[in-house]
Amino acid sequence: MLSLINSNKMKFIQYIRDSFKELRNEVTWIPFQEAQKSTLIVAIFTIIFSLAVFLTDKVFQNMLEKFFNIF
Repeated sequence: MLSLINSNKMKFIQYIRDSFKELRNEVTWIPFQEAQKSTLIVAIFTIIFSLAVFLTDKVFQNMLEKFFNIF
């Protein structure tokens, strides 16, 4: 049983090592400047989308409150 645990542990450690080696040597990364631009675009879109959802929610909330106040 102990040898099975050690074997699995060694396989996991080797997997982690191989993963880092692949990330360093085999993966093509985008340039840092492009990554910054992409991150900025995603952040701006996220803020705009969040505001749109917030405003839509507020409009529907007000409409429903007015509707239920009728009764």
